[in-house]
Amino acid sequence: MVRFSFRGFVYVLIVMLGLLSAAPNILPQSIKQQLPTWYTTSTLSLGLDLQGGSHLLLAADTNALFEKQLNSFSSDLLSELRSQNVRYTKTSHSLTHKDSRSGSVVFTLRSADDARKVKDTAYQISAQPNGSSALDVEIKQSTVTLTLNELYTEQLVKDTLSRSVEVVRKRLNETGLTEPSVTLQGKDAILVQMPGMSDPTQVKKLLGTTAQMTFHWAANSQSEQVMNKQDAAGNTYRLEQKVALEGEHITDAAGVLSSENGQPVVTFRLDSAGAKQFATMTRDNIGRVLAIVLDDKVVTAPVINSVIPGGRGEITGNFTLPEAGNTALMLRTGALPVPLTIIEERTVGPDLGSDAIQTGVESGVAGALLVLAFMVAIYGRWGAIASFALCINMALVFGALTLFGATLTLPGIAGLILTMGMAVDANILINERIREESKKGRPAASAIEVGFDKAFATIVDSNFTTLIAVSLLFMFGSGPIKGFAITIALGLVSSVFTAVALTKMLMLRVVKSKHKNTQDRAQQRVPLRFSSPLLRLSDTLSGINFLAKRKIALAISVVLTLLSIGLFAKPGLHYGVDFTGGTMIELTAPALSTDELRNVIESNGFDQIAIQEYGSEHHYLLRAPVLDSSGDLENSNAKQTDALKRAISQADSEVSFDKIDMVGPKVSGGFAELSILALLIAGGGMLVYLWARFEAHFASAALLTVILDLTKTIGFFALTGIEFNLTAVAALLALIGYSINDKVVVLDRIRELLRLDPNKPLADTINDAVNSTLSRTVFTSVTTLLALLPMAIFGGDAVESFAVPMVFAVVIGTSSTLFISSTLLYLLGSRREKQGKAQLKPTAEEIKASLSHIP
Repeated sequence: MVRFSFRGFVYVLIVMLGLLSAAPNILPQSIKQQLPTWYTTSTLSLGLDLQGGSHLLLAADTNALFEKQLNSFSSDLLSELRSQNVRYTKTSHSLTHKDSRSGSVVFTLRSADDARKVKDTAYQISAQPNGSSALDVEIKQSTVTLTLNELYTEQLVKDTLSRSVEVVRKRLNETGLTEPSVTLQGKDAILVQMPGMSDPTQVKKLLGTTAQMTFHWAANSQSEQVMNKQDAAGNTYRLEQKVALEGEHITDAAGVLSSENGQPVVTFRLDSAGAKQFATMTRDNIGRVLAIVLDDKVVTAPVINSVIPGGRGEITGNFTLPEAGNTALMLRTGALPVPLTIIEERTVGPDLGSDAIQTGVESGVAGALLVLAFMVAIYGRWGAIASFALCINMALVFGALTLFGATLTLPGIAGLILTMGMAVDANILINERIREESKKGRPAASAIEVGFDKAFATIVDSNFTTLIAVSLLFMFGSGPIKGFAITIALGLVSSVFTAVALTKMLMLRVVKSKHKNTQDRAQQRVPLRFSSPLLRLSDTLSGINFLAKRKIALAISVVLTLLSIGLFAKPGLHYGVDFTGGTMIELTAPALSTDELRNVIESNGFDQIAIQEYGSEHHYLLRAPVLDSSGDLENSNAKQTDALKRAISQADSEVSFDKIDMVGPKVSGGFAELSILALLIAGGGMLVYLWARFEAHFASAALLTVILDLTKTIGFFALTGIEFNLTAVAALLALIGYSINDKVVVLDRIRELLRLDPNKPLADTINDAVNSTLSRTVFTSVTTLLALLPMAIFGGDAVESFAVPMVFAVVIGTSSTLFISSTLLYLLGSRREKQGKAQLKPTAEEIKASLSHIP
């Protein structure tokens, strides 16, 4: 009779749910047609780097927003004070752009007794639903200073950005774009992604225009606050600052040809409230000029000759028909609450995207096959079980990514490949533990149980420290880097389940099925057999004294680190536009040689652009520095890029612009700061965790070794000239996670041996621990290299900044685990011994046992 296992049922259920979630990504169309739409449409979407398209990062001009709100509140306050006969001198206004909240309005009261009236009135004017005031009022010696409240400005920005996202989304939908994505990014930015769009020029015009339309009466002798506005021809109009009618009352607009003169005009219709207000204001102001202002420009200023009922009007100007249509589109979809500035633009051509998919899939499959074959070669059928669990692990990751609605990017594919390499570590660690228990003579089932129990804590510690680094990638990274972080995080969590739960269940099933018909109890107590040439070779690598040459090893490591620091200083890192700002263009010009392309560029006045042959023949990389330090790409690099593209297209009609990256100084400066912060927090977080799980000198030795690994990898970037960009930062954080993972396994074994024999010489204990984990260290490094090498060799330029340094990092990290961390722990531990301290704090059981002997 087969015994029901609830745990096994749960495991199978989890696997089935994961596989069902991942299945829509690979099902053929013929099968999809027979399944429910809600199921077949739940698939992974491809990032712009895989399918091609454009990505715009828009920053909100909060200074303009705060100034507008402050002017509005102060104008209402001063009007109310005049009605209460409160006298004051002329106001002054200032706004410091470094700190947008420092804007203020200042006026002086003629009587200090009116201070209470000012505060009460200010509260009434700016009271918020939660009972707070939008205005902060400071009165010193009759001088009143008005500023916006900090909590109010935070909520104002949040609400304004939410409205801006909706307006941007409406505008993009009106243009007929396929599945545009509009999301908030950070505190004051909006990310727009447009799949399939290789030239976002028209969209940039739509998004770069606020379309804030207001109606203003021409100023007269009774006007209190006056402003000057110009039209397109340069004519100046003196208008009342007070808005007579807001453009938000417009419900519909269209760009048409005038029935009177055949010129393009924009017709509009107001809602009922706006129509009534418009009729009233035109009735009361016959003979007066009413100016229509669109984005601070007067587009028309007619004289009101009669009442205009019905809420319909017409905007005339020097429009072309497409311009009239765009203006109408923006009026229909509503005005942007704040101006939006393009601070980052990235475009990937569809051909480059399809190539990225092909290379990513091919290198991923090649790496996976190498890893699976290597596992079988090491552990035979037990390796086959581990390989099966790895395949399930990858399917679960795909299923989870699909359920979360994640977007698969090229860095995400790199993350999947790295995940497989790192996930093998848990399987190798478990198999090595089972091997150790089998060598002690334990029966098969018992060896599996004990092996898994001993490996579990180490797996959790090593994976948790890696998750610390990965979580920082998600917190501080941009879209593709976040995808990389999510992929690795899901892979690590899934690998713990498949390695610890699924693999254990499968191994026990195999053992029990093998012995279920065996009546001989002696046969049931036979240990598991692990036999392969690689294992026999690894068994010969024992008894190595890793501390014998500790001074030489440490000296070599320090010298390499100092040389790396020197390389960092000179020649330095080859920074990408992510950190320097500017423009980078990848293009293919079949009809132009390098010299001909250079002549085209220079003859058109682009003297700051560097040209580099890139990859295959007639494939070039152009770089241009930031031209406008204000960060407004649209007024600097974007115009230059558009002009450059036109010039090259005229010289070669077959040119294709494969990829365009434009990053403003605001974005690049933020990337640099966040990258440094992420690295520092990663180190600090790991130190705290290791300090809590191990002793202080254990944590210090591990972290110091990781720092040495990190500096050498940065030196590798400087020596090879590989571009240092956000993908490179991802590589550094992945290195931290991988390196600390490697070291935690050894530290855990040292701690275990110290518990077993605390009186044994420290050097012997460390050597025994490193030797006993040597097979696992070497095998894990080899499997990770096997996963990474195809990507490093065939992955192309898109992942070069990640894959190649990671190969170097795995090699340097493995050697430091064997020689440097053990040396540092020995030095710190010896110092601890001289101070009369134990290597480990007593456990709760040891304290209890010692107390039991006290009479």
